[in-house]
Amino acid sequence: MELVILFGSFVIILAGAELFTNGIEWFGRKLGLAEGAVGSVLAAVGTALPETMIPIIAILFSTGEHSEEIGVGAILGAPFMLATLAMFVTGLAVMYQARKRPEGDVMPVDTKVLGQDMRSFAITYGIAIAAAVFLPADAVVPKIIIAIALIVIYGWYVKAHFEADPSVDVEDLAPLRFHRFDPGRMVLPDGGVEGPRLRIINVQVLAALGLIVVGAVAFVDAVGHVATTLGVSQVLLALVIAPIATELPEKFNSIIWVRQGKDTLAMGNITGAMVFQSTIPTVVALVFASSTWVIAEGSYVAFASAGIAFISSAFIAVVAA
Repeated sequence: MELVILFGSFVIILAGAELFTNGIEWFGRKLGLAEGAVGSVLAAVGTALPETMIPIIAILFSTGEHSEEIGVGAILGAPFMLATLAMFVTGLAVMYQARKRPEGDVMPVDTKVLGQDMRSFAITYGIAIAAAVFLPADAVVPKIIIAIALIVIYGWYVKAHFEADPSVDVEDLAPLRFHRFDPGRMVLPDGGVEGPRLRIINVQVLAALGLIVVGAVAFVDAVGHVATTLGVSQVLLALVIAPIATELPEKFNSIIWVRQGKDTLAMGNITGAMVFQSTIPTVVALVFASSTWVIAEGSYVAFASAGIAFISSAFIAVVAA
């Protein structure tokens, strides 16, 4: 029964994430945002919601014995999977589509966007991991100060992307999933569609958030039950299984954008999610699970994934330079 709930929660989370991503991208179009803002911020945040909700629910609302360990494992597993598996799948998609792409197996990305993403990730994740290395478990106040600094850095990062020149057309986006609920949308003289109205976009986004929250709550409970039944470490289960499943939206969106030749959106969706995951979920751990955000016996494997994420992101930064 627990496996059925686990699988069902995956489906709910992914359905909500797909709806959210689609809606938030149209929201960006309405605001006239740049490609970097849509890919690295809006799409990245949308597709990062599933793996973000899991640690937030686990740390703030779950009453399980190992809920904080599950939350920290999910937080550390997200950048690890993004920098390795998600990038690997995107690379495979490029090679598979090489004959159909004008650029072949070359990805003509906006290096300014990706460079900004990777620098921000290195700074924020480096600060977060340094807190786990050098600060003891009971250093609550210093960890709160670091959490505030991470929020400020992410705010600066978002501001920089939002101030870039607009560059996203309707062709960059899939049709709004709720477009059938917008019979008043306007058809232009050339036969094109102006796009859905903002209130319909907002309805889709709110519906998606509801699905994600419900799926995340069910997932956290199922992880604990499955781990107990199989005798598997809950931290390891959250570190590996949760990110693989919940990061499917990033992989799926990136593959679609690769097929469409929108490589900056494809890569920015992943690198922007890495920046988001290294700040907002980490802030939750630093503030509400400060005693668990420390490298000690029982957490070596989880924090070792951070080292792999750093190495992988370094390769990405070199290639994008």
